[in-house]
Amino acid sequence: MARVRYGARTEAEIQAARTASAKLPDIWSTGVVAVWESDPDAVAAVLPPPLKPAERPLVRANISKVDLPGYPLGAGSVAIAAVHDGQEGWYPLVMPMTHERALIGGREVFGEPKKLGEVDVERDGLVVRASLARHGIAFVEVRGAVDGPLPLPEPTRKTDFYFKFLPAVDGAGFDADPVLVHCVRNEKVRKLEKITGDVVLRESMYDPVADLPVRRLVEITIGEKTTDQKGTVAERVSAQALLPYIHQRYDDPQQILDGPPEGSV
Repeated sequence: MARVRYGARTEAEIQAARTASAKLPDIWSTGVVAVWESDPDAVAAVLPPPLKPAERPLVRANISKVDLPGYPLGAGSVAIAAVHDGQEGWYPLVMPMTHERALIGGREVFGEPKKLGEVDVERDGLVVRASLARHGIAFVEVRGAVDGPLPLPEPTRKTDFYFKFLPAVDGAGFDADPVLVHCVRNEKVRKLEKITGDVVLRESMYDPVADLPVRRLVEITIGEKTTDQKGTVAERVSAQALLPYIHQRYDDPQQILDGPPEGSV
């Protein structure tokens, strides 16, 4: 009988996949990063407990293109500076990805708030434009001109905070207590330039980052970097405390109750 591809994989095949994942070469991306100070009350309002606001009410937009062989990828995020148990990091609200493969692993393994979207990074000489878009709305756009090179930073470790959970089958809460994940990234930069420009936030009912206005622009850069990442569960969190925030993950929170039409399965 021919191999049934939905059938069980052997232990050797599973181990081979793990080994291949562990030996991936450095993958370099070209990305625009914009950081701004926003309204402190708005920043505090979007952070689920036990996350707390950082000392400065910072918001960061990261918009990148990754030239994977035969598989170019656009990846972005809008994140809030936050603190958990003394650890400083970033809490992403939305992470648009241009391909399903990049979306699924991050959501199911780490709890990343990834969604399919459009990610553009364009450079014409010194002029740069980068944007994140969904449902036809470029809800974040960064525009400007390259203003010269910046010193390369030393390799750094950065932490992102994610909440990993499964909505309950009966639509009431979660199937188990959610967990708070610390995702640590080791980042290396091989090129970095300063951009003089601005950040435009457009109204979107699906991605309402316009609620985090640019009060003071801190910096805009464009660079080439590579990262790896490792996640750990920091703690189990209160389902009751997290429930009011799960709409952040979905365009329509009601969709978690959607099932197939009657008689379709």
